[in-house]
Parts: sequence; structure tokens; C-alpha cells
Amino acid sequence: MTRLHDLSLAAQIEAVRAVELSPVDLTTHYLERIRRFADLGAFAEVTPDAARRRSALLAAAPTRGPLWGIPLADKDLVARAGVPTRYGSRARAHLVPAASDPLAEALDAAGAINVGKTSTSEFGLTGFTEPLIHAPARDPWRLSAGAGGSSGGAAVAVAAGLLPAAVGSDGGGSIRIPSATVGVVGLKPSRGRLPIGSGFDSPDGLSVTGPIARSAEDAGLLLDALVGLAPFAYATEAPGVGPFVDAARRSPGALRIGVTTVSPWDDDEDIVLDPDARTAFETATAWLADAGHDVTDADWHPFGYASLFHVLWRASAARIPLSDDDMTLVEPLTAWLVQEGRRLSALDLLGGLASARAFERRTIADFAAFDVVLTPALAQAPQPVGSYAGHSPERTFAMQVEYAPYSSFVNVAGLPALTLPVTTDASGHPVSVQLIGRPGGEATLLSLAAQLEHRRGPLPHPPVWDA
Repeated sequence: MTRLHDLSLAAQIEAVRAVELSPVDLTTHYLERIRRFADLGAFAEVTPDAARRRSALLAAAPTRGPLWGIPLADKDLVARAGVPTRYGSRARAHLVPAASDPLAEALDAAGAINVGKTSTSEFGLTGFTEPLIHAPARDPWRLSAGAGGSSGGAAVAVAAGLLPAAVGSDGGGSIRIPSATVGVVGLKPSRGRLPIGSGFDSPDGLSVTGPIARSAEDAGLLLDALVGLAPFAYATEAPGVGPFVDAARRSPGALRIGVTTVSPWDDDEDIVLDPDARTAFETATAWLADAGHDVTDADWHPFGYASLFHVLWRASAARIPLSDDDMTLVEPLTAWLVQEGRRLSALDLLGGLASARAFERRTIADFAAFDVVLTPALAQAPQPVGSYAGHSPERTFAMQVEYAPYSSFVNVAGLPALTLPVTTDASGHPVSVQLIGRPGGEATLLSLAAQLEHRRGPLPHPPVWDA
């Protein structure tokens, strides 16, 4: 028997448009699953009454908008008028914004039904979602493990069938790390691809908005909707590129693909690739060669990355508007980052930004010979909840790098990247790889990801899926 959460996002949208499925029924179904599986920590706030009212309103209205009648949620870094927006922090425990951020307004205009807020790390600063203000986001495959971050709640909601898809943000891997951790598709768009959450709205240019979904097709569909959220766009869209969902439905053709397990942290941190991660990488490499692609070693030799990213990470925290009173409420790692960031001189910051732009140019040039570069998604298996607690800030940072050394450099380079599960470990847990594209190359990534999905075949769902 097919249940509503068994349907893909594409199938749900088609059914709502054909009036075969009511937004009321769809919303009721997901709200019930969110209630039943609250212990997964996917949500920081649920708004069932508002969601039911909106679903009834949309059910009575003409269908319009690319996400009409589809339940979605805001990451708890996105302000929504009248809804508690805590940014994963005790310093914002009682904040109820009077106005919505542009992303929330645009999703409403696209016809989505907001059901609440997915959980995030405090101010989105870390690659794990275990804020002190509420329960941690847990890997639905292995409840003792964390879900990664900072879009951990969003990834859990998709993996566990609590949402058909989700919108996350990625400033150093925050879409791809949790998506790879729990075995769903996470897509970080190119800097400037989207009109909202473009990466152009902060000095470091790191954080962009993007989709989390169960398949390349659904990720392409949600990316199409996000690209259309405002009446302007930036210049990364290549001529002749059609809707991204169409890209996921067509063959990628024969591509030149570079493969590497090198990370830009190798000279500064102890990066050890887990055997299951290596197996996933080698399996994907073999599948791509079998499909007729020209697969070669990327022969990549990055340098100078660790020092520049330390500056960018601290500088991003320095911008958080925290008073002295607030600083007594935030988590120790956040307090340290904010204090360190505010100690940076103008020369430090400008030097870090200049180094980042130089790294961007070198990386794009190094990867220019390839249509796509394949790397592992993560270096380690999902980490137990609480693993990052009790360590010094420096050690906590190093642990995150050891877990996900292939993520943040893509943000610095401004490139698009997609993570998707390709194999499973001995327990049946999905293991993912990462595909990195050229600037504006999301369509190629989606086509290639769909080809890998076809070669892989269906993956099992976590146990809560059928509960």
C-alpha cells in the first residue's frame, strides 16, 4: 500500500495540481508523522494550527505557484513573522519576529505550506545539530548518532518521511554534511545561482540556499522553484539550460570526470578516510567509468587553505548581533568564535578574503579540465550524539574537519556540489559521495546524480519510514 510519504515530491506536486490529492490531506499526514517522531529532533518548532488553516485556504483556491499545497518548513535561521525563531540559541529563546525574511515570504508566494522550523546548530555555526536549547537532531538510521549540520533537522525530516523535501542553507557544508550523514540528496548551488540566499549577501560569500531531497529529480524540481522565487537572478545561468528537473531526467552524455580523495586540510589536520567512505568513492568511480565517462585522477594539490578558512569562520561569527548579556547565554563554542572574530583586525579580515578569492581562482582553474569532480562526501561514519561536547573550541573545530574535510572548500570556491548515497555499510546505512561542478553547472550534476541513482537502484529507508 502506497502512503503519502512514499510519493516523491514530483508525484505529490503532480497529484495536487491534478486535484487527486488535497493539500489538507497532505499536510495532515506530515503533521501526524512529525508528531509521532518528535524524538528525532528534526523540528525546533511545529505550527500545526497555522499549517492546517493555510492548507484549507489553498485547497479552496485555484492552483498556482510551483510548490502549491506542498508542506515545507523553514530552517530555524529563517525569520517568519509570528513564529518563534530561535536560531538554535538560548540567546534567542523568546524571539518572535514581527517580519519574515525574504525566503519565507517567497516560499509562501510559491504556494508552500509552512509546518514549522527545522532544527539547526546555534546560529548555524557547526557541522553538527546538537544545540543546548533543544534535543539533538538524530540520524534516523542510528538513533545514537547525530545527523550532522547545520541543516540537520531538515535532512532528518526528509530522510524519515516527515517532509517531502526541505530547504537548507550551506556556508561550509551545512546542506551536504547532514544529507550525506542520513542518506539523502543535498545540493549546494553555485554562488549567485539563486536570487535569495545567493551568497552575495555576505562579505565572505560562503552561504547559499539549496534543496535537500530524496532524489536528484526532486532536488532539481525544488531548485527550479528556488531559482524562480524572485523576479531577478544572477549571471551564473548558462545559455540554453532548461529547468533543472529536466536535467535530472536526461542523460548527462559522456563527461570528463576528475576523481580525488585529496582535501585542502590534509597538511594541517589528521584526515583519515573511513573504509566505507572509500568503498563508496571507489564504487562510484567504477560506475562512472562503466557508463562511458572519461574518469581520471584530478591530480589536485591545494595549499594555504586552513589559515584562510579559520579567518572566514571566525569573521562569520563576529557578525552575529550578540550583546554582553547574550554572550552569557550562548554555547561556549559560539562565545569563543564571536570573541575571536571580533578580535580580528581589518587587515586580518581583508587578508583572509583576498586569500579566499585567490583559492577560488586556483581551484576553478585546477578543476577546469573536468565537467565534474568526484570526492568522498564524508571521511568518517556518523558520530555519536555528544561526541563534540566537552572539548576545547580548537579541538571541536578539528573534529568537524576530520569528519567532513571535503565540504567547506567548495563554498570558498563558489562551486555547485551535490552529495548522494551510492552504497551501504554492513548495517545497511547509506554512504555518500560528492559531485562538484563547474560554476553554474548544477544541471550537469543533477543529470550525473540521476545516472548514478539508476545504476545504484533503490535504497532501503530507515526503520521509522514504515512505522
